[in-house]
Amino acid sequence: MTDGFPAGAFQRLDETPDADFYAAPRMVTHIDDGAIAAVTGLYREYFPAGGAILDLMSSWVTHLPPEVSYRRVTGLGMNADELAANARLHAWVVHDLNVEPCLPFADGEFDAAGCCVSIGYLVRPVEVLRDLARVLRPDSPLVITFSNRCFPTKVIALWEALDDAGHAQLVAHYLRAAGGWSDLVGLDRSSGTGDPLLAVVARRAASVE
Repeated sequence: MTDGFPAGAFQRLDETPDADFYAAPRMVTHIDDGAIAAVTGLYREYFPAGGAILDLMSSWVTHLPPEVSYRRVTGLGMNADELAANARLHAWVVHDLNVEPCLPFADGEFDAAGCCVSIGYLVRPVEVLRDLARVLRPDSPLVITFSNRCFPTKVIALWEALDDAGHAQLVAHYLRAAGGWSDLVGLDRSSGTGDPLLAVVARRAASVE
């Protein structure tokens, strides 16, 4: 075991640079319409209208509720063409969290953050989530959603080995290990047909060590 995780937990079948893998834009959705609707419902429930929102590991679409306005939506992702095509983003940045887990944002810059069906690709998730707490204001919500769909060559070995319940436990473990998070809750918003949709929701703690 290393840092509480099995040896090899964060290895991938394809260890070539992620920048190469994501170089070509993929203008597709990675979960079905029912699962997308569940993500939108969670954002509607947790994200403050008029707030500054961070879409972590973003792409060409952000599943924010169309009827809600936000002061600013910022996307961080891997492909410039995808991010430029995302009509909900006011600003975006290409940034490889597997190379540099520190986020290029100021302390307390955002009122909420979402990470949609991407947490399983992080090879340094605890470091990323630790720094994510830094860029959120106290009590800001974080909504991490996931399904059973993935790029199997790029997902970490531990994620690939777990089922849906295991994924939820792993994400909660990441957040506890990172520190700076409170009020963790696991949610199953699956419709019962189509792709499952699960989430772990947390809030940025009042103080971050």
